[in-house]
Amino acid sequence: MKPRIPSRGFFPLGDVSPTATRPLSRPQRRHATTSSSPPSRSSATSPSGQRRWLRLTLVTVTAAGIGAYFRWTQDSGLGSSTTLNPLRFTPYYLVSREPVSSTGSLFTLQPPRSDGSNREVYDEAWKTGVWSVMFKQPQLQIGRDYTPLPSSSPDGDDEECLRFFIRKDPFGEVSRYLHSLKIGAPIEVRGPRIECEIPSETQTILFIAGGTGIAPALQAGHTLLRRTDQSHKPRIHILWANRMLEDCKGGYNAVSGTSSDGTQRSWLSRLLKTSSPDANHKPVEKSNNQDTSLVIRELESLQSQYPGQVTVEYFVDENNTFIGKKSILDFTRSAVVSPTSPRRNMILVSGPEGFISYMAGPKLWAQGRELQGPVQGIINDLNLQGWAVWKL
Repeated sequence: MKPRIPSRGFFPLGDVSPTATRPLSRPQRRHATTSSSPPSRSSATSPSGQRRWLRLTLVTVTAAGIGAYFRWTQDSGLGSSTTLNPLRFTPYYLVSREPVSSTGSLFTLQPPRSDGSNREVYDEAWKTGVWSVMFKQPQLQIGRDYTPLPSSSPDGDDEECLRFFIRKDPFGEVSRYLHSLKIGAPIEVRGPRIECEIPSETQTILFIAGGTGIAPALQAGHTLLRRTDQSHKPRIHILWANRMLEDCKGGYNAVSGTSSDGTQRSWLSRLLKTSSPDANHKPVEKSNNQDTSLVIRELESLQSQYPGQVTVEYFVDENNTFIGKKSILDFTRSAVVSPTSPRRNMILVSGPEGFISYMAGPKLWAQGRELQGPVQGIINDLNLQGWAVWKL
């Protein structure tokens, strides 16, 4: 995910940068210089003159070395706090990497020390909305932002680990570097960076995700649904598009009654579903099938925690199924629109740049900052009223 413009309220927070994969700041080198006019022969060759020049050189070199060391430790996170923070890189450690498909894996990173401080940082970010952290590629001194997945533990007690769904991009320097690391290798991360704030009055989210854009969709669902109580039951509907079936294998479309591979459920299961008024409110059982995608299991876990509040539709290029206007309208028409509360309903779009542009129009750059730009694409054609649109 790319950085956003700092602002308050509905808009994202944090500093900005012109690219998702961007160079890390490097300290400028300082060199000792001499005067343009050469010293007099007597002062340069006399013992006292030589001692003065020697002392000056030693002081300059020492100061430059100390300054370079402190700048290096600040940038690398060495000698700093073991708590994740947005100013310095903190060394986390890769403890597992599980394949999701032939092109993506689920990474689990552990902080250098589990003392509870990181959990507080995470919790504050989870309360706010969608957030990311930057990974450093140390050889090239570049970084890229990735979105953590919600905790897989019901009570969140997972030793302050962070989990990420990362695609191996053949042209992505950071993703290729991460997939080449061995278990136990250090990975320097910096954050959190708030990408999009989800206001407290938000009741409904339609999340349109492409590929790894499912990670911020899981985040948005986690942030929104944890606000559930007896009088407030928000909901999220996810439209998830993938190029290949293996990325979402095992997923089930509750709306269409089909699995992610396009096959219909048995007539008996569909009959029971339509005849039971409480079918949509029953917990979704987690799949035990080993062929089921790990990300599908993450979605099923969220559905099990919040019965009837999470629905997902799958679209696969291989099956010639694509997100269209009908899929969006079918859900938006069911939501309650409030003219006095414009942020009650939100549409979030996440995925590759081309996907976002097709759905909601491209984001823009101005003065080194990323702007949302006008809403265009399919969403603009629908002329939806009472929906706040945000591009991630």
